[in-house]
Amino acid sequence: MDTFADLGLTDSPHMASADSASMASGDHASTLSAGRAPLGGRDQELDRLDALLRARSGGAGPAAVDVTGEPGIGKTRLLTEFAVRARRRGATVLRGRAGQAVADGTPFEPFVDAFADLDHLDRATAPDLAGLAELVESSPVAAGWGARVRRIAAALGRVPAPGLVLVLDDLQSADPASVALVDHLLRHPTRAPVLLVLARRERQTPPALASALARAEDAGSLARLKLAPLTPEDCAGGLAAGLPPELAREIHAASRGNPLYYRALALARTRRGEAPATGPVATLLDELAPLGRAERSAVEAIAVLGDRATPELLTTVTRDGPRPATGEVVGEALRELARRDLVRAGPDGRVLLRHPALPELLLGALDPWHRRELHRRAAAALAAAGAPVTERAPHLVRAATAWDPATAAELAEAAERIGAADPARAADWLGAVLGLLPDAPEHHSTRRELTLRRARALGSAGRVAESRDLLHHLIDGSQGEGGPQDEELRTSAVLLCAFMERHLGRYPEADALLRRELERTPGPRPDLRTWLVVEWGCRALFAARYPEVRRVVAANLDEARRRRDDAGTAEVLSLSALGEVYEGETAAARAHATEAAALTDAFTDGRLADHAESLVRLGWSEAFLERYGTAERHATRGIAMARRAGRPFALSQLLLCSAYVHLLTGRVGTALDQAEESLAVARTLGGAELIGFSGAIRATVLLHARPLGDPEVRAAAEEAAATVGTAEGWWATQARCMLAHAVPLDRDPHRVREVLVRAGGDRNLSRLQPSLRPGYLEVLTGAALAAGDLPEAERAARRARAEAEPLGLPVQRGAAHRAWGRVLAHRGEPAAAARAFTEAARDSVSSGATLREAHSLLLAVPQLQASGDGPQAAAVWRRGRRLAAQGGARMLVDLADRTRPVPPRGDGTGGRLAVLTPREREISALVAEGLTTQAVADRLCLSPRTVESHVARVYRKTGVETRAGLASLVVRDGTAGGQSLRG
Repeated sequence: MDTFADLGLTDSPHMASADSASMASGDHASTLSAGRAPLGGRDQELDRLDALLRARSGGAGPAAVDVTGEPGIGKTRLLTEFAVRARRRGATVLRGRAGQAVADGTPFEPFVDAFADLDHLDRATAPDLAGLAELVESSPVAAGWGARVRRIAAALGRVPAPGLVLVLDDLQSADPASVALVDHLLRHPTRAPVLLVLARRERQTPPALASALARAEDAGSLARLKLAPLTPEDCAGGLAAGLPPELAREIHAASRGNPLYYRALALARTRRGEAPATGPVATLLDELAPLGRAERSAVEAIAVLGDRATPELLTTVTRDGPRPATGEVVGEALRELARRDLVRAGPDGRVLLRHPALPELLLGALDPWHRRELHRRAAAALAAAGAPVTERAPHLVRAATAWDPATAAELAEAAERIGAADPARAADWLGAVLGLLPDAPEHHSTRRELTLRRARALGSAGRVAESRDLLHHLIDGSQGEGGPQDEELRTSAVLLCAFMERHLGRYPEADALLRRELERTPGPRPDLRTWLVVEWGCRALFAARYPEVRRVVAANLDEARRRRDDAGTAEVLSLSALGEVYEGETAAARAHATEAAALTDAFTDGRLADHAESLVRLGWSEAFLERYGTAERHATRGIAMARRAGRPFALSQLLLCSAYVHLLTGRVGTALDQAEESLAVARTLGGAELIGFSGAIRATVLLHARPLGDPEVRAAAEEAAATVGTAEGWWATQARCMLAHAVPLDRDPHRVREVLVRAGGDRNLSRLQPSLRPGYLEVLTGAALAAGDLPEAERAARRARAEAEPLGLPVQRGAAHRAWGRVLAHRGEPAAAARAFTEAARDSVSSGATLREAHSLLLAVPQLQASGDGPQAAAVWRRGRRLAAQGGARMLVDLADRTRPVPPRGDGTGGRLAVLTPREREISALVAEGLTTQAVADRLCLSPRTVESHVARVYRKTGVETRAGLASLVVRDGTAGGQSLRG
């Protein structure tokens, strides 16, 4: 008898064989050294089973528990673990399984299987269970099952403590006698400590059993336990530890959280080419073993056709001997497969295998010759049914073994059609064609054209380095080729290769490649030269060296205008606009952006799809020029176009541009959504600088979306800065600079200064983008003040004002005003500081930068309060907080709540100290005397933390930011009416 005292934690030999048999039902295979498969994420279910067992031990609670779930969901594995726990409690555990079919007509088959666990010694030492076993195992009486059912139930009622757990698996296949016995036990629950644990598949449960279980649940004698899919974390941690995170996520999605399919897919995808029909894969395939020839053929055909499978197509793909099967044969096979729950009805009369992972696992186990033949039949059947070439292509590529021009043409057409939506698949189809294309002179032109198309698809799929290598091979192979078409193809390859080099941050390589092509004799035709110059200019711009190409770009613009090449003119104009605004030449940038916008707005979306990068440059130019309305309009149009046309590089950058505009104009929630999508797209494309820049923009938006001081913000910004590594391009520099916004000034001002000075090259940040430099100088000013370096802060603020004035950009001018306002506040000049901050707010209003307006107003509040203008402070605070709250800027809302103006106190004290409480005035006086925090705490019998909290409130109420400033204020305003501050 399998009790805890007798067996400990070890399963009996019969238990092991029973578990092995249960694997064929579709649950877990055994892989652990202890003989049990991994169990993940079922703690709650086990706890509930434990609770039911405890209740039955006391003679209470439901007499049975019904465990249900999809095939492979882990029913058998859960019951195996529960059996171990039950034995630890001292209960006798017997496990049986209903067979797939009862060939000899044996009644009570799962009960007979369960009592086979009792060996001769068990029967000798436990007479009650021995008698029960004899009742179950005895031959059927002529009168039928009724008498035996009642006798078995009565014998179960005499089971002594510590009790019996009777586990019956795969009950959907139970014989009628077993169903009758279960029904009786549920209608007449025994008072003995017996728990009946039933496991079944709902879809295959016969009506009689389902009805009995439903009645029992209504009566309270049955508890239900439905197993849900596992979470990604449970699967990755408990079922197949060690998988790469991305692969684990893919497998979880494909398996839909089903443990058996998860383990089978993990095995199949990590051992490709080895036909791993072992472990969980063998468990799944074993369920197909009893199928007849017609049913097996139908299953294979459905696996090949996927979601296109219909009864009509199946008659063509399946075989009955050497000929296609008839509709009648297929119909009968589908009915049998449905009875076994191997197939299910899909939409529009289609037929699906019960789980989407089954086709991959089934086809992976077939021999390659048979699998290729199935795909050939599927392609022919789909062609006969008029299916589009994109649906036939997956079968054509798997069936092809030799060069066939017709098949190659179809695959090339399919790749063209699907390239925008699925560039990776398009690249694979084109690669298959190239792999079969004969290496003969008559095919060289075709090979070059297909290679270029594949390289473009690879780049769009994020396989940038692979695309670049293919393009290098193509360019090298075209040396010395003649003819206009070859010249155009070579130039196109150079353009695409330079773009990929730029994306990889390899600016010198892109420069050399483009220079060589521009200097080649004879040179490219004029329109192609325009494209080369634009890409060369982009290379210089992203390498922060635009002045080097300014003259050549201007000459090319004149040439494109003379040719009346609107597309080329728009390309050059958008490049010029972004280059000039980057360098701070805003007047020239405005003129170029205005002309580029006029041309671009006249393009249809179809034409614009070929100029996606131009729209990126235009949108960013307008954003830097603070034309937020037109920037948003162009970014929004570009995002929609890039999605439709499959332009992921442009999509990522347009999303960033739109996020930047939404942030500044006070729509933080939308900005965060777009920044996160951009980062996701960038990660699929690779490229450290793009990922780092996208992450930095997201961190900046996150700064405003999260509460003040949220540690996730700094972590995100640090990750973005680390991603760009040692790169020195425009994006990399910006990613490092944006980290300065995320580091709290009051906690680590030296880190902020270090970040900015290192990225900017010197104290004037001369290496940074001139049109954004005043904003970064404002941050540098705040860091200097927080570090106690007033002279450095004054120098940085004056530099910000000098840099902002010639730009003519209100937001940058506002940043310079805020920088100077911070200096004035630190000096103890609140009225002048308030004027500087409110001037910054007015600048922000003129350009629609709502977020900057709110920030400026909230900085003005304590200065207005300190200067004695309480009503104005309250009005400014209300507007600033309202703008922050409406825009979803949680950080600014928190700042507002910390700077809420305090009504003046009528306590006889004067000046800016009037707003302080008596304790705050007392602490201020001691600080002015030069006492340290610890000394003040000792003098007043307070904790140092309490003193620091009081000092922080004093700073906020008075507008000063340092102990020196507070001491100066106390000296000036420390008496009122002849009364001492501390008196």
